[in-house]
Amino acid sequence: MKYSRLLLIIFLGCLAVSWFPKTAFWKKTKALNLPKEKKTYLINPAWMAKLKEKAGEAKSFVKQKAYNNNYCFLIDMSLPSGQNRFFIYNLKKDSIESSGLVAHGNCFEYWLEGRRYSNEVGSGCTSLGKYKIGSPYTGKWGYSYKLHGLDSTNNNALERTVVLHSHSCVPDNEVADEICQSNGCPTVSPAFLKKLKLIINSSKKPVLLWVYE
Repeated sequence: MKYSRLLLIIFLGCLAVSWFPKTAFWKKTKALNLPKEKKTYLINPAWMAKLKEKAGEAKSFVKQKAYNNNYCFLIDMSLPSGQNRFFIYNLKKDSIESSGLVAHGNCFEYWLEGRRYSNEVGSGCTSLGKYKIGSPYTGKWGYSYKLHGLDSTNNNALERTVVLHSHSCVPDNEVADEICQSNGCPTVSPAFLKKLKLIINSSKKPVLLWVYE
């Protein structure tokens, strides 16, 4: 009888060990508080081809709308959040100038599995589409930029207070696991925001930010 109970305890213990890392509580705790295992992701021809396609469309858009024609910012939300997916794209050289991590919206869930997008006020989700990066200000999340949604999928950005800002929970380098989630804002690391500021604040024309999947 004691032997059976011991086996049951061992079985339940093993079950708990395999189950707990998959819980939302553990994933959020790990993303916010625990050291991150660094990882280097290989360039995938599929997402690189998509990036080039978006860059080509962006080049036509900025010319037509009189935006900054040297740089645009492209975010591929189909990539893992632990992988660099915020690209500073050099439109003149047709190449990636730099890249960094960026959080996606949790849709006000404790921890969002996968991706979900919404333009509704109060949704807490990421909104896909083109944005004009607006004026900077210092608010709840420190130095931030207002975002003006240019498409029907993101035209509530100002009302939703979806802004470009940084947070210390976003690592500077690629990591193996998912990173922290936002309430809909494209949130980057403080170091990466400094790179973006150099471009945005020195530009006499609006800079295009395009979030796509």
